[in-house]
Amino acid sequence: QVQLVESGGGLVQPGGSLSLSCAASGSIFSINTMGWYRQAPGKQRELVATISSRGITNYADSVKGRFTISRDNAKITVYLQMNSLKPQDTALYYCNADIRPQGFWARSDYWGQGTQVTVSS
Repeated sequence: QVQLVESGGGLVQPGGSLSLSCAASGSIFSINTMGWYRQAPGKQRELVATISSRGITNYADSVKGRFTISRDNAKITVYLQMNSLKPQDTALYYCNADIRPQGFWARSDYWGQGTQVTVSS
């Protein structure tokens, strides 16, 4: 069974930094795009950043220049380095990956359980 497990959330003051990581495990044949999404209270889940298997990145306008997404294909892990954090970055952050499990022909979207990021003084 495929799982995504996030870590690294927490409480940070405005202007501070946090780093998130998400490791995939299980019977995985291949992984395409990996990414991070977030959902603030009362709002819809939104894209934060994605990275393809070849390292092509995409960012939400609200985080460009402040957040950096990266991945380690050998460790099947995606990272999100968040700098210059603002109170409006407060949300539950979810890891997402487009995965083809072993023994399956089709890919599916997998989600982590979420990790809380709170930016407050």
